[in-house]
Amino acid sequence: MASAAEQLASNLNFSTFAKAEDLKKRLWFTLGALLVYRLGTYIPLPGLNPEAFAQAFQGQSGGILGLFNMFSGGAVERMAIFALGIMPYISASIIVQLMTSVVPSLEQLKKEGEQGRKVINQYTRYGTVLLGTLQAYGIAVGLESGNGLVVDPGWFFKVSTVISLLGGTMFLMWLGEQITSRGIGNGISLIIFAGIVAHLPTALAGTLELGRTGALSTPLILAIIVMVVAVIALIVFVERAQRRLLIQYPKRQVGNKMFQGDTSHLPLKLNTSGVIPAIFASSLLLLPATLAGFANTASLPSWATTVVAALGHGQPLYMVLYGGMIAFFAFFYTAIVFNPKDTADNLKKHGGFILGIRPGERTAEYIDYVLTRITVLGAIYLMFVCILPEVMIAQTGVPFYLGGTSLLIVVSVTLDTVAQVQGHLIAQQYEGLIKKSKLRGGKRGR
Repeated sequence: MASAAEQLASNLNFSTFAKAEDLKKRLWFTLGALLVYRLGTYIPLPGLNPEAFAQAFQGQSGGILGLFNMFSGGAVERMAIFALGIMPYISASIIVQLMTSVVPSLEQLKKEGEQGRKVINQYTRYGTVLLGTLQAYGIAVGLESGNGLVVDPGWFFKVSTVISLLGGTMFLMWLGEQITSRGIGNGISLIIFAGIVAHLPTALAGTLELGRTGALSTPLILAIIVMVVAVIALIVFVERAQRRLLIQYPKRQVGNKMFQGDTSHLPLKLNTSGVIPAIFASSLLLLPATLAGFANTASLPSWATTVVAALGHGQPLYMVLYGGMIAFFAFFYTAIVFNPKDTADNLKKHGGFILGIRPGERTAEYIDYVLTRITVLGAIYLMFVCILPEVMIAQTGVPFYLGGTSLLIVVSVTLDTVAQVQGHLIAQQYEGLIKKSKLRGGKRGR
C-alpha cells in the first residue's frame, strides 16, 4: 500500500489545480496587484524634465542608483512615483529588528505573540514614513541641484515630490500586505521580484546583442548561460538545505494513559540571513562611487579619485571588501534573527531536549556552536554566488541585472511562492487523501 505522502504526490496534477478555486482567485489577485505596481513605475513625478533626467541618470547607473533602480523595477531610471520602491519599508524593518535585540520593551513585545507583532509592525510603518520622508526630501533637493532637471524649482516642487514619493512607498507597502493576506507569497518580496524580472528580458537581449555585434563570442555567451544555470541550481540546493537537530520529548501521563515520548527536529537553515548581506554590502560599496559621480571630479583630491577607481566593479579591492562585508553581515544578521538562548528556553519549557545535551544553557551553547559552523558555509556560499557574477560582469560587460544579488532574490522568492502554492494544493487534496487512505472514522461510528 502506498504511503500517504506518495498518494498525496500522485494527486498533485493539473486537474487538482483546476479544482482549486481559492488558489486561482489568489493567483489572479496577485497578478493584478503586480500589474498595478508595474503601471505605477511609468507615472513620472510632476515638475520633472524627463529627457534631462534620463541623460543625467546614464552617468550614474553604475552606482547605488543602479542598485535601487533594479529593486524598484526601473522606476528610478524614469523617476516615477514608485522611485523609492519598498526600500524604506525594508530598511525600517531591519532597524526595528535590530532594536528588538537592544531595547528590552521591544524584546518583550516580540515574545507576546500575535499582539506584540502587530505593535512591532505598527512601529515599522511609522519608521517607513520617517525614512521615506527623509529620502524623498533628499531626492527633491538633489533633483533641484541638477542642471535643468526641474522645470520650476522651489518649495512647491519639494513638497509635491515628497508627497508623491512617500505616497508611492506607502501604497506599495499596503499593496504588499494585501498580496500577503489575499494572494500568494510574500507581497513585499514579490514586488521586488517583479521589478527584477521585468528587466531580465532586456538584460538577456542586451547580452545577445553583444554577441551579434561581435563584442562577445558565442562560446563565451554559452559559458555565461551555463554559469547562470549552475548558480541557480546552487541557490536552490543551498536555500533548501537544513541542519536538523534531533529533539526528544519524554513520556507523559494524561489521566490513566501513558503517552510515548515523541521525537522531532529543530531545522537550522544553512543560509539563515537570506539575501540581506548581499544587499547591505552592495549598497555600502556603491555609495562612494555614487557620491563621487555627483561631485565635481576636478575638485576631488587625488587619493579620493584613487579610492573610487579601486572600488569599481571587478577591481581587487572591491572584491575583497565585498566578500568581507558579505561574511560580516551574514554572521551579524543571523545573530539578530535567531537567538539560541530563546530557542533553548522554549525547548526546556515544553520538556524537549537534545540527546546528550543538558537542557538550558548547555543546549543554547550547542545550538550556537552548530549555527556558527553552518553560518560559515552559508557565508562562503553567499560570497561565491555574489562575487562570481561580478567577475563575469567586469570581464565581459554582461548587464548588471544578471548579478548574484538579483539571482538570489529571484530564486528565493520563486521557491517560497511555489511552496505556498503547493501548500494550497495539499489543503485542496486533503479530503481526497483521507478517503484514499481509508481513514473514514465518521462512517465507522455508524
